[in-house]
Amino acid sequence: MTTTPFLTLESVCWQLPDGELLFSDLNETFDARPTGLVGRNGAGKSVLARLLAGHLQPTHGRCLRSGPVAYLPQQVDALPTDSVADLAGLGDALAALQRIEAGSSDVADFETLGERWELRAQLRAELEQMELRGVSADAPACQLSGGQRMRVALAGAFLSEADFLILDEPSNHLDAQGRRLLRNQLRRWPRGLLVVSHDRELLGDMQRIVELSPLGLRSHGGNYEFHAARRAEEKALAARTLQQRRHERRQGEQLLREQRERLERRSARGNRQAADSNQAPILLGGQKQRAQASAGKAHLQQQAQREQLGEQVRLAAAQVDDPAPVVLLPAAFTAAAPERIARLDKVALPFIEGPLAAIDLLLRRGERLALTGRNGSGKSVLLKVLAGRLQPLHGTVETSAPHAWLDQHLALPVPRATATAQLLHANPSMAEAELRTRLALLGLDAERVRQPVETLSGGERMKLALACALYAQPSAQLLLLDEPANHLDLEAMQALEAMLRDWPGTLLVAAHDEAFLHGIGITGRLHAAANGWRRLPP
Repeated sequence: MTTTPFLTLESVCWQLPDGELLFSDLNETFDARPTGLVGRNGAGKSVLARLLAGHLQPTHGRCLRSGPVAYLPQQVDALPTDSVADLAGLGDALAALQRIEAGSSDVADFETLGERWELRAQLRAELEQMELRGVSADAPACQLSGGQRMRVALAGAFLSEADFLILDEPSNHLDAQGRRLLRNQLRRWPRGLLVVSHDRELLGDMQRIVELSPLGLRSHGGNYEFHAARRAEEKALAARTLQQRRHERRQGEQLLREQRERLERRSARGNRQAADSNQAPILLGGQKQRAQASAGKAHLQQQAQREQLGEQVRLAAAQVDDPAPVVLLPAAFTAAAPERIARLDKVALPFIEGPLAAIDLLLRRGERLALTGRNGSGKSVLLKVLAGRLQPLHGTVETSAPHAWLDQHLALPVPRATATAQLLHANPSMAEAELRTRLALLGLDAERVRQPVETLSGGERMKLALACALYAQPSAQLLLLDEPANHLDLEAMQALEAMLRDWPGTLLVAAHDEAFLHGIGITGRLHAAANGWRRLPP
């Protein structure tokens, strides 16, 4: 293992099966600084992470590595036969250790284990560090939650002696405690680190941010806050430059028009003078040819100047990588919302045991509550009970205003239908022109709205699901959202924050992302504590 970990891209290209280039001519070196890789969904971040890890080979170019790379994908899956040790990538080594302890002298066992004689104790210590006490190495991995599987895989990566650690969206399925543990664990990692993420708190711990966009890779030293500030400055500069180039083109075209008009007037004047003169026809023909040649040369020069002005505008426009603003029109509430939007009275939640099974809740008009707590505490069950998707074991559930529930998978009312069909199903009275306008304001152009919803990105599906809820007839006055920011890139997440922040209705949202909760302007929390549900300040 080297003392200076690095990953290097040299003219790397990746071509999709249909021949389209996902990205091309990428040149970058990732050094020992903890680095965040950001970019919009579909830009190719996961592909690039796998290329850097050696799990894929580039279409063109090459990737260089200083040593072994440990890579964790977005979803850490386990086979039914996998143990915790297998999930950590240490099953073979621990099995070899067990055979050696039982008396094996097989050379292969000693080669598999190497010098890791304390591996069993080291794995136990790492699992305890990740607050997985009591989880043994030989326990079935399929019994662990998604967040626990990620922590086990991360513990294994820490024991892999890799030169570089690459994580793809590691906090996606973690609750607040899991995210805290992940951040603490990554602060202990001593070698090269690359994290693909949209988690702004996690990116805040990085020392460098690299952004993948259609323009290639752009690098900023510093954490995400520094990156966001520099990107804002670059976008503003690019926009000003584009405006200036367009102004220069208008001025240049005006000068070219004036120049052409002067040439035409001069030519007309020359023709009149020639007609009035008594020169021989052969002399007049020579003058005409010279005038035509001069006019042709001037025309070519003007055409070249016009093309140069257009090229300057095109080059400036290529540097503006800024999506159109997302606009959610105000909800057209058909009636004033009552003071009491929803009430749970002596409700017993299904599938939940202990103090969190019982809840009394009153939601008032305009409240914006964050639903927080550990994974498995009952947040999703509570949302489903309020939405009428689950029945309580006993107690009373009342909702006094139209409401909409958006689950983590963004299920839409008409499976496999287009975006226009989804919105028309929610509001059959909406004219098609208005429907298309509203979808266009959400960033769904004419081509996208005709495609099946399963082809849309996570951000596009979220915007469509919100439109179906808020443009419905009647319009939802209570939104019940279950991890709405999951799988959204930073651009889409910030657009969602802006839409929810400006929405005037009542909101109950389950989320672990504190930056997101701050961005939507919560007024309080409903927290799943060990001794039951508790109302807390924001």
